[in-house]
Amino acid sequence: MSSNNHAVVVSPEAQGRLAIRGVAEPVPDRAEALVRVRAISLNRGEVRRAGMAAAGWRPGWDLAGEVERAAADGSGPRVGARVVGLLPEGAWAERVAVPTHALAELPEKVTFSQAATLPVAGLTALYALAKGGPLLGRRVLVTGATGGVGDFAVQLARLAGARVTASARRQDQAPALRALGAHEVVVGDEIPPSPRHDLVVESVGGRTLGTALAALERGGMCVTLGVSAAAEVTFDARQFFATGRVTLYGFYIFAELGTEPASVGLRRLAGLVAAGQLAPHVSVERPWGEIGRVAHDLMNRRYPAKAVLTLD
Repeated sequence: MSSNNHAVVVSPEAQGRLAIRGVAEPVPDRAEALVRVRAISLNRGEVRRAGMAAAGWRPGWDLAGEVERAAADGSGPRVGARVVGLLPEGAWAERVAVPTHALAELPEKVTFSQAATLPVAGLTALYALAKGGPLLGRRVLVTGATGGVGDFAVQLARLAGARVTASARRQDQAPALRALGAHEVVVGDEIPPSPRHDLVVESVGGRTLGTALAALERGGMCVTLGVSAAAEVTFDARQFFATGRVTLYGFYIFAELGTEPASVGLRRLAGLVAAGQLAPHVSVERPWGEIGRVAHDLMNRRYPAKAVLTLD
C-alpha cells in the first residue's frame, strides 16, 4: 500500500509479530481531532493480543502528540495543541483520529514521552483507587507494584493520604518502592493476613489474589485488574470468613470510561505530572522502528517501568 500514513500492524513474519506498514489516512468524525503522534507507550495487554491477532490488525492504546486538525464540531483542543489521548485500538500510527472526549491538552512542562505513559496505566491506577472512596488515613495495598499500573497506584495512593503497602516479587525491588512512596513493602507471592487493608489494587492473580482477599478489612474492596502470574485463583475460605462483607471488583479500563470521559482523568494526571506530584517512570525510550524488539523485551519483563517509542 502506498500511503503517507504509517502504523504498527500485526505481521506474523516480523520480529514480535509487529511491523510498520503504510495504512489509509484517518478520516475523523465531527467529534474527532486529527492528531500527529509523537510518542506511544506499550502495555502488556495490547502486545499480548497482537501475539494472537490476525495479520493486519492495528494495536495501540496510548498516544501523545499534536492536533493537526481540530474537531469539526468545535469540541476539544485547538490546532497545534499538545495532547495526550487514548484509543481502544490503532493508536500506534503517525496520524490518528481521536474522539475529543479521549483527549486532554498537555501542560508545557509535560513531555510527549511522559504523557504517553499516562492513558492506560495512569487512568487504571486513578480509577481503581477511586473505587475505595476517600483514602486519607486508610490502608491501601498495591500488588505488582513495580509494573506500570502499580507504579502510578503507589504514588497516587500516597498522594491521597493513604498508608501504602506495596507488594513485589523480589527483595531487591523494595528500596525503589519505598522511594516511590510505599510505607511498607511485602515480598513474595503471598500477602500476609495482617495488617488488613481497606483497599487492594491487585494485578497479579494466582496465589497473590487468593491471599489478598483474606487481608481485607471488613467492608473493604479488592479491585482485580490483571493476572500477570496466574488467571486461576484459589483461596482459604476459613481465613476469608473473618473479613465479613467485602467486595471483589473486576476492573477493565475501557468499561470504566462509560461513566467519565478519559479526557477528565488525563487532564488530572497531566496536571499532577506538571506540578511534580506524579512521576512517570520510563525504562526504555526508542524510535518506533524498534517496535518488534521492544515488544518482545516487554513481554519478557526486561523493563521494570514503562516502554516508550517516539515517532519522528
